[in-house]
Amino acid sequence: MRPRVLFVGRTRYRLPLDETLRKKFDTLKEVVDVRVLASAPKGAPTGDDTFTLVAPRRVLDGPAFHALLPLRVAREIRSFRPTAIIVQGAHEGALAIAGRTLARTRVPIVVDVHGDWRTATRLYGSPLRRALNPIADRMARFAVRRADAVRTITDFTTELVRAEGVEPAATFPAFMDLEPFLGEPAPLPERPVALFVGVLELYKGIDVLAAAWPDVAERVTGAELRVVGRGSRAELVEELARRTDVTWLRELATEEIARELDAATCLVLPSRGEGMGRVVVEALCRGRPVVGSDSGGIRDLVTDGHNGVLARTGDAVALAEALARVLAEPEPLAANARPSVEPFLATPEEYAERVRALAASLD
Repeated sequence: MRPRVLFVGRTRYRLPLDETLRKKFDTLKEVVDVRVLASAPKGAPTGDDTFTLVAPRRVLDGPAFHALLPLRVAREIRSFRPTAIIVQGAHEGALAIAGRTLARTRVPIVVDVHGDWRTATRLYGSPLRRALNPIADRMARFAVRRADAVRTITDFTTELVRAEGVEPAATFPAFMDLEPFLGEPAPLPERPVALFVGVLELYKGIDVLAAAWPDVAERVTGAELRVVGRGSRAELVEELARRTDVTWLRELATEEIARELDAATCLVLPSRGEGMGRVVVEALCRGRPVVGSDSGGIRDLVTDGHNGVLARTGDAVALAEALARVLAEPEPLAANARPSVEPFLATPEEYAERVRALAASLD
């Protein structure tokens, strides 16, 4: 019997799906019956035959979503009758377990751990969120310990889970549509260009990059920083652009990201706790070395001095030194970039089969 899988998460899906997400779910539907409970962006449709999406609220959108998640999970369990629930995020996992209790069923729950759950209240959004640290930490540990299975994506996330006394049932990367990045890498540009792609939050170390870049600009003639992303720390990029050669692009499509990587000398990602870093995989696919922080899942992808350079996490001086070094002499690292990413590549079909096998193992 085909597994019936309910996917639960905070992800915002815009219907109709873009090509990448359509490929993901079309491939999944070939091997499992799919239902998705998540959220929608402002003004977008809130559902179809596969998706149940929660429209955003003007105020307290996040708290409202999480407060009502157990009730919504219980309702989906009763209507869809899944044979497994896969929840993205440890905090959402705790609320899904509560929803299962409300539905009076024992349908198995898998918690997907894509990163360090402690960063959610420490390095995102307003500093006021830090007051939630004790509650959020307890919720996450409860979910990891009480779930029927935990799936991780890298050695880093696996060690987080093992620290809670739990052995992951499976470890494999999240779905990545890498087709736009898999062609022959373009030659390195003549001008030294560093590219940052990610949300403009403390989690991604955008403050560290903002502190480091003026030093890099002084040391490397003609150096340019290009930033792609939005977030609560956007003012750091705006201020940096007034003082140095910085281009800020708020949002780009996947194909445009590939073109930005081709126009860059290296990717810079000074995250404080990256679970894996999809953009690192994309950069390596395009033959671009990575200047990253020595933390989280970045260490699982980047070998210092081989396909990139790792700087001490949160250290702007070390990041500036690493960037100046790579921008000045990128060729040896770039030559190793594309071959180094091979172990992390998987087709959509391989991803879907791993999900099916995980769900089937819980029967």
